[in-house]
Amino acid sequence: MRFPLFLLLLLPCFADAQTVIPFNSPRWKAKGKATPFEELHLGKPALRLQEGGLLLEDANFKNGIIEFDIALAADRYFPAIEFRMQDENNYEQYYIRPHQSGNPDAMQYTPVYNDLPGWQLYHGPGYSNAALLPVDRWLHIKLVILGDQGEVYFDQDSIPVLFIRHLKRDVASGMIKLNNVAPVPAWYRNFAYIATDAVTIKSKATPPPPLPPSVLTSWGVSNPFDEALLKDKTELSVTDTATLGWKGLKADDLGIIDFSVLAGAAPKKNTVFARVTIQADKPGVKKLTFGFSDRAKVYLNNQLLYEGTDNFLSRDYRFLGTIGYFDAVYLHLKKGPNELWIAVSENFGGWGIKAKLE
Repeated sequence: MRFPLFLLLLLPCFADAQTVIPFNSPRWKAKGKATPFEELHLGKPALRLQEGGLLLEDANFKNGIIEFDIALAADRYFPAIEFRMQDENNYEQYYIRPHQSGNPDAMQYTPVYNDLPGWQLYHGPGYSNAALLPVDRWLHIKLVILGDQGEVYFDQDSIPVLFIRHLKRDVASGMIKLNNVAPVPAWYRNFAYIATDAVTIKSKATPPPPLPPSVLTSWGVSNPFDEALLKDKTELSVTDTATLGWKGLKADDLGIIDFSVLAGAAPKKNTVFARVTIQADKPGVKKLTFGFSDRAKVYLNNQLLYEGTDNFLSRDYRFLGTIGYFDAVYLHLKKGPNELWIAVSENFGGWGIKAKLE
């Protein structure tokens, strides 16, 4: 990329220890369809970015501060900052939704595993928050990251607009990326960062309550396969499952199993089975309450009991497909071991399940 020298004026008055990266620096690498170019915006020299990203491969950022100015268009899109990037498919992400300004999902943090963001799994306090996102002025954004927590500040406010109570990925140094894949532009100025452990998280996390014993926390998860293989499949046979490989996966402190930790969804590989064995001392009925993203089929002892859809917008025009204990089915258990298998299929936004046995 080549930018005029006046972009060197896009430097903020940060502390000496801060690493300021002007947008004409060869350290930036353009990604996607991005063709960044300079222009005057809101009276300031700025970098215009759309349909791609700018990657800082040598950032080596684990803990510290990232800050920049952004100007937004009045449109539906999701400008993001990605950090601790291990590669193009694995990173932590914070993004804003200008079209949801003032709403509870105006901004959100999500981990990305295997190119699959998990915003439908990780939502609510500690992950998303309401905020006003101006479109008629420059907005200063500062991220403070330390260990498995983070804070986001707007302008010069001393109170964070978002406290990330638990960064989900392993703590590791990585790359930084400004990303805007939409055809709608975002404008940037004054990018700088400092990689240091000498930062403070002001917010105090309230430990989540222990998961009740009813929550199913240990699952076997199959390798991905084509959802079409289960079309009209009301009973599983040995041949349906004989070629599956299995890995164990533990639920997190919210009771969520995030399948993308093991694999990304792809065409004809968009479905996994999650299985657990339920031991019953005697025949009886138990209620299974569960949530999933995006579609699920529940089999008990190879018999189909339930099929449901929680896709984005499947309930109403504001339904994001977020995961919760929204569905239930009654399990008629036999004495001894009972095999509960749940096939979960993914479109986008999070591939997971949570379940409890009442």
